[in-house]
Parts: sequence; structure tokens; C-alpha cells
Amino acid sequence: MGKTGKKTSKNTSKKKIMFQMGYASSLGIAMVIAIFGCLMIGLYLDKKLGTNNVFTPLFLLIGVAAGFRNFYLFIKSTFPDDAEDPGKDMDNDRHKENNHAKKH
Repeated sequence: MGKTGKKTSKNTSKKKIMFQMGYASSLGIAMVIAIFGCLMIGLYLDKKLGTNNVFTPLFLLIGVAAGFRNFYLFIKSTFPDDAEDPGKDMDNDRHKENNHAKKH
């Protein structure tokens, strides 16, 4: 009965790793699509409206921001404990010490 439990947890962890790898690879594709899609929209608008590269850099920046936002959300959802500020606990302890000192 103990071996079955180990197999189940191994299968679950393998499935989770495979899901994360698949999601990470699709994340790269999503970044490229966001950047180049916005770039193409900017080029199209500049060509259609007759402006000289006004919309192209603007939409390129929007695409880069969207791509990195997707990357940030992926990291945050995949590694929720590692994404927290490591100095957060130290700041809270220091704050408690200051309040404790003021009470006396």
C-alpha cells in the first residue's frame, strides 16, 4: 500500500512539472506574439494615417510591457513563496522592536 502512495505522488509531481514546462514554453510564444502583434498594429496605423513612426514605438512598448506582464504573472503563480520579499520579515521584526522600545 505504501508503494501506491509513492507512485501517486510521483505521478502528481511529474504532471505538475510537465504542466509548468508546457506553460513556460507557451509563455515564450505569447511574449513574441504580444510584441510583434503590437508592432504590426503600430506599423499599420502609421501607414494608414500617414504618420512618421508615431504609433510604431508606442505600440512596441505596449507589446513589450504586455509580454513582460505575462512573464511576471507566470513567475508569481508558479513560485508564490519565492516571489515574496525576503526582507519582509526582517522589516516587521525591526518594527516590532521599535514599538516595544517606545512602550517602556
